[in-house]
Amino acid sequence: MIHNRPLRIVLISPKGPLYRHRIGAFGKGLRYMPLTFPVLASLIPRDIDVELRCIDEGIQDADLDLDTDLIGMTVITGNATRAYELASHYRNRNIPVVMGGPHVTLAPEDVLPHADCIVTGYAEESWPQLLYDFVSGQMKQRYDQSPELSLDDMPLPKREVLPRRKYITSHVYEATRGCTHNCEFCVVPSAWGRRPLQQSVENIVADMKAMKSTRAAFVDLNLIADRKYAVKLFKALVPLNVKWFGLATTLLVHDQELLDLAAESGCCGLLIGLESISTNSLKLTQKGFNNPSDYENVVKQLHQRKISLQGCFVFGLDEDRDDVFEKTANFAVDVGIDLPRFAIATPFPGTALYKRMELEGRILTRNWELYDGQHVVFQPKHLSVEALEEGNQHAWHRAYCLKGMAKRLRQTVMPLPIAMIVNWGYRRYARNLKRFYNCGGMMAPDWAYQISDSAR
Repeated sequence: MIHNRPLRIVLISPKGPLYRHRIGAFGKGLRYMPLTFPVLASLIPRDIDVELRCIDEGIQDADLDLDTDLIGMTVITGNATRAYELASHYRNRNIPVVMGGPHVTLAPEDVLPHADCIVTGYAEESWPQLLYDFVSGQMKQRYDQSPELSLDDMPLPKREVLPRRKYITSHVYEATRGCTHNCEFCVVPSAWGRRPLQQSVENIVADMKAMKSTRAAFVDLNLIADRKYAVKLFKALVPLNVKWFGLATTLLVHDQELLDLAAESGCCGLLIGLESISTNSLKLTQKGFNNPSDYENVVKQLHQRKISLQGCFVFGLDEDRDDVFEKTANFAVDVGIDLPRFAIATPFPGTALYKRMELEGRILTRNWELYDGQHVVFQPKHLSVEALEEGNQHAWHRAYCLKGMAKRLRQTVMPLPIAMIVNWGYRRYARNLKRFYNCGGMMAPDWAYQISDSAR
């Protein structure tokens, strides 16, 4: 209690440049509900009387005249500039601001001047302690995740803190966090290490039953990182009759038993980072377990089990040259990837890629609003900045031209009406990249990539 009234807390997810437009396929209603705020709400100690408000700027702007005791922000690299702007405004009004999230964990020294308090790593233990300290007038400047953090016996997310009708789905789950791999460009090993964390399967099942889910999206960065856990989870999902989507690696296809179990459990779509059709590029980025010569088989094995593939490729790796864009897009079309996605390699602060680029003097800007995975923020090795940006756009255009879509749609395992709608949405996105990714002027490199909300 603060002066015999509830503690008023406002949690804000600042908008990144893409959502500043809120138009077309990426406007209101086409986002899945982020889990950060429902999880944080569930972690508020019961003996602290709190009046909580959550604002997701992907669907509504933050009120600059907020009357509250404490503001918390979840910050990713792409929205850091907006977070700093909001924090300055609220702090000038004497409202303390706490910041957490991936960017804070990756670049705490960059964030500290803009906040009264920062939280690095996952917040399951830090957030309750911070609130106790704040109520007693002893909030620290920094709270760090304990290396012994466990997700056992965590409360179910309180999804009611966000307006469900504003999202395409609120049936979003996170069974695990982290990844055992060490890919050079990935934020996960740099921010949280390689020790995977897991919720109990029983907790996930209880959450799904409480939500009465028939379809679900798992935002885990690599749902199969721990095979034993994945087997237990998939077996538990079988009797629920839930159709689910998630993220995995190509290694799933090389484990026929696990792949069959995933399909039996209701898996109907996976996002997989294929990254490159160059074996040398994959080895250089420490993702050598991917094998481009096997990608066609990956698609085939998934399609045989009615699992669609959202295959992601990255351009700008040190082996890439002018011909990589056309080759990659044609490959994606020819092998029948249901939804190809393309991005420009982005050296996020704190990652191994960033550190290497910095040592080589190749970082072109540290304006975080210029890091989005669709613009260039470093000097490519064998390409010009302009060639890399234009080549990336060409790959999008090629994959989502009418001929390319028709060829892929003939091979898709997605229900055709849904496949057509989603492909048409991506086609519009592909043809408007410069409009969607525009913060009011083009430098050589532009703004900032939004990391999955699951990586708090």
